[in-house]
Amino acid sequence: MSPPANIVIVGAGIIGCTTAYYLAHHPLFSSAVKITVLEASRVGPAQGASGKSGGLIAKWAYPKELAKLSYAEHLRLAKELDGAKNWGFRQIEVGEWEGRGRRPGDLRLDESDLRLDESESSDDEECPRRSKASGFPADLTWINEALTDSYTPMAPSGDTAQVHPYLFTTHMLKLAAEKGVEFVKGRVTVLDNDSGHVTGVRYIPVDGTEEVHIPADCIILAAGPWSPSLVPALPITSMRAHSIVIKSPSSLHPNAVTPYALFMSLSLPKTPRHGAQMVTPEIYPRPNQTIYVYGPGDTRTPLPPIVDDVEVDKASCEQLWEWMSESGVFERWALGEVVREQACYLPSVSTGGGPIVGEVPGIKGLVVATGHTSWVRLFNSPVALLFTRFPHLDIAIHQGISNAPGTAKAVSELVLEGKTSCVKLDRPHPAEFV
Repeated sequence: MSPPANIVIVGAGIIGCTTAYYLAHHPLFSSAVKITVLEASRVGPAQGASGKSGGLIAKWAYPKELAKLSYAEHLRLAKELDGAKNWGFRQIEVGEWEGRGRRPGDLRLDESDLRLDESESSDDEECPRRSKASGFPADLTWINEALTDSYTPMAPSGDTAQVHPYLFTTHMLKLAAEKGVEFVKGRVTVLDNDSGHVTGVRYIPVDGTEEVHIPADCIILAAGPWSPSLVPALPITSMRAHSIVIKSPSSLHPNAVTPYALFMSLSLPKTPRHGAQMVTPEIYPRPNQTIYVYGPGDTRTPLPPIVDDVEVDKASCEQLWEWMSESGVFERWALGEVVREQACYLPSVSTGGGPIVGEVPGIKGLVVATGHTSWVRLFNSPVALLFTRFPHLDIAIHQGISNAPGTAKAVSELVLEGKTSCVKLDRPHPAEFV
């Protein structure tokens, strides 16, 4: 089989850009193959979850075959392309943290040698535990141990890493462009096909109104939560998620905030504004002296037509900052100021499972690489077999970030060789979903 002459990738998120990179660096790629990446955002690539997520990479993610391949590819890319410098790659520890926020006005938590007053009962529901927290790492110095009930590692050392997702995505596109891949800003309206074969893509340029047609004998749909607008049979829904980025004080040593990804179960005491509540933020320190904080999702606002129209609920971001700055869980020396408030929509496969990767049945040349589900619920996923001790915890392993290289490698083989050899695509195949 000869490779397609015209390949169009719809979507310049991490899946689309990484796929462009793998295609352009495949041994069968040549100047006879034209690759075009189409992106609806006027701003550029990685404007959705690919640029606004935490960047966790897990060898222990799901599906396990794709996760194992992707983790190995992340390590290889970081070594060969200086990922530490170009996209903030580093291996990290990851754990479940359980604890409680301080009561309003409890200034004693600012003392270095906190002690339990003899006048207080140690079984008071709202009283922070003063004994040494179970399993608390000695180098996790930026978290207040006095407010920690427990810390439990969630994976062996060496099995978890992180990237800055925006930097990774844009770097992949840059390297693909150096090999001749063309990047075009335009909103795709129709995927054309004739007698069960794709023939091209129609789109409206971001600075125009007239529809433009690009011929294609292979279309790769990698539009995340927007994919069903072009292939309605795809069972993909979406959820909005907010996050903030906190800049640590510039006076800190670059390694002062040690590399731990924390999945928190934080019990907040009753305040004049709120009742007692349990919140589950996720914390990702980055090597550029920032701390990414991710909060719970919502479905209050439906998915907009394009990523540029995503609205940020300022109150949701302010709440995240309040949890971090007022609970006392963070040591004050680690917190500077909020430098970014943002929101993105995360895809989810409504029928369960995901991602969806492979050629769509009945339409030759239409390959989907989408539905990289954003939430892995440990109690209803095969991952639960590994982590039965966390039955209540929702982990937002963004599969698009973690599994991008494995997905891209598999898709590049499928498109240019006609089959995949790096991983089996039986479970993620579109025939299982549409």
